Amino acid sequence: MKILSIDGGGIRGVFAIAILQLIEEEYGVRVGEHFDVITGASTGSIIGTSIVLNKNMADVMGYYKKYGKKIFKRQSKIGLFKSVYGDRYLRYFFQKAFGDYSLQDIQKPLLIPSVDVTHGKPYIYRSNYGHDQSESSNIKLWDAVLSSCSAPIYFPPNNISNQISIDGGLWSNNPSLVGMTEAIHHFKRDIGDIKILSLGTGLQDIEFNIEKEKDWGLKQWLPFHLLTMKVTPKLLDLVLHLSSESTSYHCKLLLNDRYLRINKDLGKEISFDEIKYIDELIQLGKETYLENQKSIERFLEENR
Repeated sequence: MKILSIDGGGIRGVFAIAILQLIEEEYGVRVGEHFDVITGASTGSIIGTSIVLNKNMADVMGYYKKYGKKIFKRQSKIGLFKSVYGDRYLRYFFQKAFGDYSLQDIQKPLLIPSVDVTHGKPYIYRSNYGHDQSESSNIKLWDAVLSSCSAPIYFPPNNISNQISIDGGLWSNNPSLVGMTEAIHHFKRDIGDIKILSLGTGLQDIEFNIEKEKDWGLKQWLPFHLLTMKVTPKLLDLVLHLSSESTSYHCKLLLNDRYLRINKDLGKEISFDEIKYIDELIQLGKETYLENQKSIERFLEENR
């Protein structure tokens, strides 16, 4: 069983899209045809949902370029009294991209991690492939994706039938383990039959300076830059980074060479809302694909 896992990372999702776009160009088919299960967190859920709807990755890239500036338009400088960004354009983007489809309309296995804040627990939105999740089957695809993308402080929580949902990246920014456990427990696959292609969104260089102050607060965890009048989501980026890298370690330990992780050092900190780096991230994604092309080809062509 082949699983495609796509990390969260906001606008850095263009890095993963660039890789998937080159895979489509190389093989001449939609990327979803290579995989049995798709899972994506936060921005990865946007890409994963696009894949199960058979969308062209070039078109998905176009959406990111078109709507990125509108989505990451600040309504608040810091987010103390309301979220930094509103979800108006995020909702519009998802409704336009995913239409009126519900989870029950999609039979290809799609797993979208989120957080059920109402009950304080992880939650996975699943498409209609036989899993007993009748309570969420009527949920619109765009609503499930919006939940997984609602990063705390930066976007407001999403309310679905009085269940408050937020960013799935908080517990599964790299959803490889979500896909693996579903393969084992629902599809009854032996771990030796599972292969995962895991796409990151770039490895950030996140640094915290040692200061004389012992009591850290907002200034250290969410630094405010006077020149740009913008707060950096340093703490959230760190949480997402740690979530992804710890999952990668465990998956590699469990699957060995059946786990192919594709990622790249960014050499600096690029927050998930830094739209000015879109072109740089796309180029980095293309270079990363070429560096890993042989490994990707072996992964895709084995047991075809």
